[in-house]
Amino acid sequence: MECLYLVTGNENKYKEASEILSEYGIKLCMANIDKLEIQSPRLEDIALFAARIAFFQLKKPLIVDDSGLFINSLKGFPGPYSSYVYKTIGYEGILKLMSDKDNRRACFKTVAVLVYPPIEKIFVGETCGYITNSPRGSGGFGFDPIFVPEGYNQTYAEMGIEEKNTISHRGKAFRKLGLWLAKNLPGFKGNNPGSNITI
Repeated sequence: MECLYLVTGNENKYKEASEILSEYGIKLCMANIDKLEIQSPRLEDIALFAARIAFFQLKKPLIVDDSGLFINSLKGFPGPYSSYVYKTIGYEGILKLMSDKDNRRACFKTVAVLVYPPIEKIFVGETCGYITNSPRGSGGFGFDPIFVPEGYNQTYAEMGIEEKNTISHRGKAFRKLGLWLAKNLPGFKGNNPGSNITI
């Protein structure tokens, strides 16, 4: 296979995923087609449904991923609605909702679904940390300026893409996907340089 498609219109997401999968000799291409999403409290259900529909449109092996920011003191909100919440109130709105919260713990989660008929496989990555009191950094995208992963002092937005990819939720999910492809499918036999990264 010459190219595996990531269904997204987000250039930043594509760049991160492409860099990770290139470690395994996998060429990723971007398919900017509309994703049909269902309402569900589970990212797995949302991503799997979208991936199946996207395959019917594209007719090529592809990946659909869905991510969510789950904040403890907000009972898991925005969770699977993170993309919509970001578009409507942004991270500024999240910071306002948390203005009186002492518990600032949160987890980012990514679910990446590979559809390569007859194979459908789900890969999950999660990184926990805390929500800052104010935005920091100019890199990344989405809620990156307000999320600090455990064991670090920088927000995602203050990190370079290489550092973020080694610890991020998306990095973990796509590294699992890359490892699985390299091991199980012909044409995906990279040198496996990412195998020393904890997933």
